[in-house]
Amino acid sequence: KLNIGVDTIQHGVEGLTYLLTESSKLMISEIDFQDSIHVLGFSDELNKLLLQLYLDNRKEIRSILSELAPKFPSYHSLEWRLDVQLASRSLRQQIKPAVTIKLHLNQNEDQTAQVLQTDPSTLLHLIQQLEQALGEMKTNHCRRIVRNMK
Repeated sequence: KLNIGVDTIQHGVEGLTYLLTESSKLMISEIDFQDSIHVLGFSDELNKLLLQLYLDNRKEIRSILSELAPKFPSYHSLEWRLDVQLASRSLRQQIKPAVTIKLHLNQNEDQTAQVLQTDPSTLLHLIQQLEQALGEMKTNHCRRIVRNMK
C-alpha cells in the first residue's frame, strides 16, 4: 500500500525501536531527545510526534527492558578450606596445597552453592586481577561510562 520496499520499512521500524529503547535506557531529557532527532532531518511536525511518542512510552519501555534483563546470582556467603598434602606413598616429602571454596549464591529466592578448588598461586593471581579491576573502576573513563549507564 505504501509503494515502499520491505527492507526500507523493516529498517525504519528497527531504527525507531533502537531510538526509543536507547533513549529510554538513558532516560534522556526532552531537549536531548529533540537534539538527537533534529540531526536526522525530519520535519518539525514529525519531530514533535516522535517526542510525544517517546514521552508517552518511556516508562513502559523501561519496565519491559528491566523485565528482559538477565537476573544474575548475588553473593550470600563464602566458606573456604586449605588442604595440604604433605606426603604420599611414592613421594614422602611433598607439599601440595589446595584451596577449596564453597560459594553460596542467591538467585530468584533460591540458594545455590558452587564448589571451587584451586592452588594458592592461581588464587593470588585471581585476587590481583580483581584488585586491578576494582582500581580500574576508579578511573574517570569508567566513572563516565557507569554514570551514562544509569
